[in-house]
Amino acid sequence: MLEILYQDEWLVAVNKPAGWLVHRSWLDRNEKVFVMQTVRDQIGQHVFTVHRLDRPTSGVLLMGLSSEVGRLLSLQFEHHQIQKTYHAVLRGWLESSDTLDYPLMEERDKIADKFANEERIAQPAVTDYRALATAEMPLPVGRYPTARYTLVELSPKTGRKHQLRRHMSHLRHPIIGDSAHGDLKQNRGAAAHFGANRLMLHASSLSLTHPITGEPLMIRAGLDSVWQNLMNHFGWQNLIPEVPRVEFEPQPRQDISSE
Repeated sequence: MLEILYQDEWLVAVNKPAGWLVHRSWLDRNEKVFVMQTVRDQIGQHVFTVHRLDRPTSGVLLMGLSSEVGRLLSLQFEHHQIQKTYHAVLRGWLESSDTLDYPLMEERDKIADKFANEERIAQPAVTDYRALATAEMPLPVGRYPTARYTLVELSPKTGRKHQLRRHMSHLRHPIIGDSAHGDLKQNRGAAAHFGANRLMLHASSLSLTHPITGEPLMIRAGLDSVWQNLMNHFGWQNLIPEVPRVEFEPQPRQDISSE
């Protein structure tokens, strides 16, 4: 059973667990558990994806309950009308807040894009980031006797593949648990000493305009046990708001045909 954060007759949002695929993919043919199929079986009706979260990322995942609502939500994502807030744990101390405007080359999949031969160009990529807290633990990793960590809030303004992971790596503060762009020694240390055996990236909230009622809607997703354990170790309790799950609940139904 997945945690349902919000549901009405037009849309549903769940707290996607880390390690779950959003939908079936021929790249993971042996996988048997998917968010879309689980939600469909759980609520007894079809769902329509409007955005995605990478497999190792947890947090708010929004779906439409009809193709029309799915289309309207997809347009909001496409036009950057939905505000996404993430939290992450980084290697090292990042003691600032800023906007990173750093274009990224298209990141291709080794299998899916095996025969792609078009020239790749750098695409605009913008991320707001804000340091919330730091910690230093007596954990010798690499050449240093201690390990330093930072809790950050991230808000992507564009939607490039692995944008947050790649932007934090560009700042030399990769996200803990990032096997592709991170620090493998730090990843192993955090997993062994703090149980952080996953990518420490969480989609904490989505703020949007309800596609039918026009009311503002904010949906939050709480932290899983791995996150909570790490927050306790580092003394970061209560730094990420978890309640209420939903703010500004939509008004009674309006006719979809008027949209």
